[in-house]
Amino acid sequence: MRALTKIIHKFSQAKILVLGDLILDEYIWGDVQRISPEAPVPVVWAKKHSYVLGGAANVANNIRSLGADVRICGVVGRDKNTATLFSELRRQGITKEGILSVDRRHTTVKTRIIAGHQQIVRLDWEHTNPLSESINSRLYEFVKKNISRFNAVIIEDYGKGVVNPWLTKRVIDLAREKNRIIIVDPKEEHFHYYAGTTSITPNRKETESAVRNLKIQDTTNTFRINTDRLMTDRDLKRAGRELLRYLKLDSLLITLGEGGMYLFEGGQIVHIPTQAQEVFDVSGAGDTVVANFTLSLACGGSKLEAAHIANLAAGIVVSKIGTATVSRKELLERIAKFK
Repeated sequence: MRALTKIIHKFSQAKILVLGDLILDEYIWGDVQRISPEAPVPVVWAKKHSYVLGGAANVANNIRSLGADVRICGVVGRDKNTATLFSELRRQGITKEGILSVDRRHTTVKTRIIAGHQQIVRLDWEHTNPLSESINSRLYEFVKKNISRFNAVIIEDYGKGVVNPWLTKRVIDLAREKNRIIIVDPKEEHFHYYAGTTSITPNRKETESAVRNLKIQDTTNTFRINTDRLMTDRDLKRAGRELLRYLKLDSLLITLGEGGMYLFEGGQIVHIPTQAQEVFDVSGAGDTVVANFTLSLACGGSKLEAAHIANLAAGIVVSKIGTATVSRKELLERIAKFK
């Protein structure tokens, strides 16, 4: 654990660029006391209204809360929610210099109504249509102009249009040319975009779906994914090895929820048990994982050390309600408990 502590103490020296889908998470908090006479649905007595950063913005916020320098690159619309998103970024000390405002496009908002500790419903405002050639080019030019300032690039893919084949390939090629770490928090339909990255951080469901979509076959056995049933752990390990080979990754980190994580690197598979003590909300847990994993690598940690730190951070964040972040202090306190 001493090695992990040393890495975390270096977080303030790192500079990370986050490219991806910006989201504003809106929360309406209240209580349920009765069922509506208009329909068989609960009536929520609203008591509090709040906004937090989501998607790529939440990844950036996680990195900022850990003491590192971060810049963000993506798009928003021209609506009232844009001002709220920018206000939240400013409040967290994150600049908007890499963000483009686009006509005829919503700023993505996910509205969650929470009664007690229970999410009742979620409402999404979003556009997922492709970006124009000019917007793609402007995003790429920002990355190209600034990449030398950063230790690592995170691609945060929520399927809202920013992470597309044209832009993703050019950013990956540029990062490899500049010898920069590049990590992807993936969207299951887009795994073929991520070839040549340092690592990707899918959950179990995303891994299963991606392997089936890509029609990957184990090249050393007669094994093939059975699409009629859920994968066993044996299936998942074989699938992970094949993803590693197929996408030419340095490593692969699969999150398993209460099962912890699998780290695939070279010919090795390491299981990292969960550190969650109590789970209230998994919203944004993947954002926390990719932020901590990348930041740890940028500070000189090995893939295994970075995975352990990401696992500890995930265990902290799922104990909080709503999209949340983890601080460096919380991480160090959690590590101290295992000494």
